[in-house]
Amino acid sequence: MSVPDYMQCAEDHQTLLVVVQPVGIVPEENFFRIYKRISTVSQINVRDSQRVLYIRYRHHYPPENNEWGDFQTHRKVVGLIIITDCSSAKDWPQTFEKFHLQKEIYGPTLYDSRLFVFGLQGEVAEQPRTDVAFYPSYDECETVEKRIEDFIESLFIVLESKRLDRATDKSGDKIPLLCVPFEKKDFVGLDTDSRHYKKRCQGRMRKHVGDLCLQAGMLQDSLVHYHMAVELLRSVNDFLWLGAALEGLCSASVIYHYPGGTGGKAGARRAQGSSLPAEAGNRHRPGAQEVLIDPGALTSNGINADTSAEIGRAKNCLGPEDIIDKYKEAISYYSKYKNAGVIELEACVKAVRVLAIQKKSMEASEFLQNAVYINLRQLSEEEKIQRYSILSELYERIGFHRKSAFFKRVAAMQCVAPSISEPGWRACYKLLLETLPGYSLSLDPKDFSKGTHKGWAAVQMRLLHELVYASRRMGNPALSVRHLSFLLQTMLDFLSDQEKKDVTQSLENYTSKCPGTMEFITLPEGLRLPPVPFTKLPIWVQGDVCEVQLMVYNPMPFELRVENMGLLTTGVEFESLPAALSLPAESGLYPVTLVGVPQNTGQITINGYHTSVFGVFSDCILDNLPGLKTNGCAVEVIPALPRLQISTSLPRSAHTLQPSSGDEISTSVSVQLYNGETQQLVIKLENIGTEPLEKLEVTAKTVNSKEKLYGEFLSWKLEDTLSQFPLKPGKIATFNVNIKVKLDFSCQENLLQDLSDDGISISGLPLSSPFRQIVKPRVDSKPINPTESGKVGDFSHVKTLEAILNFKYSGGPGHADGYYRNLSLGLHVEVEPSVFFTHVSTLPATSTRQCHLLLDVFNSTEHELTVSAKNNEDLVLHAGECQR
Repeated sequence: MSVPDYMQCAEDHQTLLVVVQPVGIVPEENFFRIYKRISTVSQINVRDSQRVLYIRYRHHYPPENNEWGDFQTHRKVVGLIIITDCSSAKDWPQTFEKFHLQKEIYGPTLYDSRLFVFGLQGEVAEQPRTDVAFYPSYDECETVEKRIEDFIESLFIVLESKRLDRATDKSGDKIPLLCVPFEKKDFVGLDTDSRHYKKRCQGRMRKHVGDLCLQAGMLQDSLVHYHMAVELLRSVNDFLWLGAALEGLCSASVIYHYPGGTGGKAGARRAQGSSLPAEAGNRHRPGAQEVLIDPGALTSNGINADTSAEIGRAKNCLGPEDIIDKYKEAISYYSKYKNAGVIELEACVKAVRVLAIQKKSMEASEFLQNAVYINLRQLSEEEKIQRYSILSELYERIGFHRKSAFFKRVAAMQCVAPSISEPGWRACYKLLLETLPGYSLSLDPKDFSKGTHKGWAAVQMRLLHELVYASRRMGNPALSVRHLSFLLQTMLDFLSDQEKKDVTQSLENYTSKCPGTMEFITLPEGLRLPPVPFTKLPIWVQGDVCEVQLMVYNPMPFELRVENMGLLTTGVEFESLPAALSLPAESGLYPVTLVGVPQNTGQITINGYHTSVFGVFSDCILDNLPGLKTNGCAVEVIPALPRLQISTSLPRSAHTLQPSSGDEISTSVSVQLYNGETQQLVIKLENIGTEPLEKLEVTAKTVNSKEKLYGEFLSWKLEDTLSQFPLKPGKIATFNVNIKVKLDFSCQENLLQDLSDDGISISGLPLSSPFRQIVKPRVDSKPINPTESGKVGDFSHVKTLEAILNFKYSGGPGHADGYYRNLSLGLHVEVEPSVFFTHVSTLPATSTRQCHLLLDVFNSTEHELTVSAKNNEDLVLHAGECQR
């Protein structure tokens, strides 16, 4: 057998295989309309019985796989349905002959067959036949499902007769030796009268009868036959068939434990009458799963039709753990045979589906890893694509998302392999898109503006390059531009200088034929690709004053007066605002800022500048300037955005924040707080632009701090501010931030020493700290003299906290296109210690289970404090005072 069925699952062992094929010229649409209706009849209740028959339909099945039908009966084609068109009576004989030729392909294994003829009317169509059904057209065939039900009942009759025939005692008759195709030559000349040979025949036949019982809806009987087959085959080391018997045992047990199926199909498959009600309470009982066989229960040929005695002696079907152990054992036996590679591969797939339901991902990955390395014959490109796609699907089911993405990407590359005459670039592109989540990659640039980068950037860049190339080969340059723009925007920090040049050059080549736009791109699959604004590259905003800085120098030995200096641009309409300046004699490099206002959106190129010196007007083009490394600068002008200005209730900070991440701080404020104190920071947000402020996001992060914070440092309710939106130009909104500091001053050695000098035993913990430390014994219990406490106020034990509040906002036309501005506020907080416990002791209470806790509380501030405790009176502490 050379063609694996990657969709195999354990419950397929109980199905009868029926092939549905077209003969002659049948439109594909019509064929699959009928095939879909036929496939709906997938199970029927057997008349006068509680058994259920399951059918598995295929519209293509390799005849060589049919040769393994004795090894596992669910691989045997037992039913054939032919669909054909026949418009005239004279074509009927030829059509019927084709039907017989098609039957000969699967002839040795067929139980029954049917021919569905569409389009033929008249005398021929009116003749009653059981094997042929005539219909006027594909729209007038109401009885298709009823015909299929009758056909399945006929299959059951044949199946039941074969089951009874194989299981019936025929004393004196030799049991035939069932073989797989590659074994037949190995058994030529063997002694058929040896005990070893007879046991082999008995074991294989017992296993075969187990298959037939399972297909016939007799789950209990199949379990007994499989158990006995395992014992017989193990005794003669018939490993290939022993593996098949173990796999049959696993399949029957899976059907019992998981009636909903393991293939992920919609709808539960519950076989009425095939469950084991008497054993339901023990279905998960672990332990040995062998069968105690009474030699007297077997006839001379080893097969007994009456299995009731054995059922009483058989233990329960395999438990969930034992199912996996037996799968491993079966696969180890299959691996001994090179020609059983397909059987081994499919067994691995079935085990993985079971483990996926059991949520045992690591064990499932071991089976999948084994499946990857199973060598089959030389596969076609289509078979390789199918293999990698199924591996991807199975890895996804067990939660290995990146591994799933890897195999799906391999399948995508296989679609365009050099050996394929017509590469499938659309299929390749579709599969590549499906790999994105596994590599933590989305096609929305907004997902890359939130926090740190996720995933492996090198792999992500490779995948994006492949999407670009596939888009181009599909003939969709707009898609190539969008993916390349996304690559440049989101992966800029990971590109080398050479890569930046290469990507930029490629983008310019693409955009020369298809300019990039800010419109959504909708793919045939329904996926919408958002626009990609270049927020990391030089951009200007329409209507805002924009700046360009030049470094100039005066070579003259006298002061140089420059008039009417402005920018020379092409592209977007640009209002240049000329400047006048005086350069000192022989000034050296001198910075000059030139400004202007872009009037609409698009791309603008800065080509140079113009001046008026000594009354001479000059246009200085950058291309013509010697020694200049640039020949101009292209800048994207985006739609208009609002502009936000912030002011606060706190004074500006003299401290300069130096954030590690390189954030730009617009302004900084500072505040001094005592440990445990809360203060509200009022921030006024003024829209000083010309567009309404519609969206605001606020985030905060602590920087340059090694202090451990207890509780929430900064908190706010953004909803109160958003209720004032949209904020029109010139209007002001208020945003309140609560600053609450809780730090641990317990490790301040200098403070401990200073207080110890005053004869105080220190625990050093602030009132707000949730921890406790071992208290030093009091050296001298003298009270603190308030007149001496001035020393306490001189301590400079101050801790510093720094944070950045980031305001991300947008509105107007720029907001509609996905653009936004950032504004940051730095916050410098100096925290001084407040209350300490200087001594802790206990006193016995009236109950032996209780005691009184005594705390000496010290006020280290210069202010009067009130200390409140539950069920105690408030304690007033003066500056520098300690009380119990």
